[in-house]
Formats: sequence, C-alpha cells, structure tokens
Amino acid sequence: MMMIWFCIFQRNCEIWRFIVMRFRYCPYCGKKAEMRGIGDEGLIPYCTQCETPLWDLFTTSIIAAVVNECGEIALLQQNYVSATNYVCVAGIMKPGESAEAAAVREIGEELGLQAKSIEYVKSYPYEKKEMLMLGFKAVVERQNFTLSGEVDNAEWVKLEDALGLLREGSIAWQLVKAVTGTSCFEAKTFVPPV
Repeated sequence: MMMIWFCIFQRNCEIWRFIVMRFRYCPYCGKKAEMRGIGDEGLIPYCTQCETPLWDLFTTSIIAAVVNECGEIALLQQNYVSATNYVCVAGIMKPGESAEAAAVREIGEELGLQAKSIEYVKSYPYEKKEMLMLGFKAVVERQNFTLSGEVDNAEWVKLEDALGLLREGSIAWQLVKAVTGTSCFEAKTFVPPV
C-alpha cells in the first residue's frame, strides 16, 4: 500500500476524504513543504531540499463491462457496495501493474473467467472517493462463474436489459451505456497473453 508507506510518520501527509493524499512534509527527506507556483498547475507543495514537487496522490482502479459471445454482460452483486443495485467488475491497480493487466486479473479473481480480449473505453473520475477509474470492455466465453468471496452473486444479463439493473448515472451505468452503444465486441487494443 503506497499510501501507508508514505504515511510512516503521521506528520508527513494528510489523507483527505478516502484516498487523496496531500503532502505537508517531503516523504523523501522529511522537510516541511512550501507552496510554490508550478506552471499552469498553480500552487503545489514543493520540497526545496529535494527540489521536487509533491503532487497529490490518488488511487487508480479499473472497471470492466464483461461481455460474451451471446450478447450478454456479467453483472455482480456485492452487498458491501449496494444491497439493491448490480455493479461491474472493478478493482484497484497494483503497483507496477498495467491497467489492462489489472482488468484481466480482476475478471479472473471476481468471476473466475479468462478475458479473451479487452478494449479501453474511457476514464471516469469517481469524485466520491477521489479515485480515477479506467473503463474497459472485456470479451469472455460464456461460462459458469467461480465467484470470489467479495462477490455475493453474478448473473449473465442481456445487454439491452443491463442499464435497468444498474444505478442510473453510476460509473458502471455510464460504462455499460458506452458499451451498448457500440456494435463490435472484438478488441482493438489489447489481447492478454495466454
């Protein structure tokens, strides 16, 4: 956990809301940061000893619309997220992991399915948790699910019915809406290694 590593000493950072970290002290040398104008970015915490801007940190995650050859999408129920609405596969990227690899990993972990191909759709700022979610469309073969402990239920749902099961306006809803607006389910950018 990068945030924990940077927060070894309580005084080195402030964690606002959930995930964004704004520095008051340099995580490298411990010197108090001063605010300095940096280009068009405005005032940024800056370490004069290390001569380094201390950019805010936030978590990057993936969200995937997992579709099959039958025109269906896998929708999940995770009671810790919502007891009433379905969601898409989602998860945090690990250090050193590409977004594509994170999407493939999360699909395998949460549903027990192997992605045949994935396509980047769009990025979604998740302001409630100050997180950036990278949206993907993933193609898998239709199979039974092998659910992880964090997934309470998953179902194959016809694409045309999916939006009605998601919370309107949610990131999952926006991603599925973008995916259902396209007619091609073949990846254009990335095929995971076997």
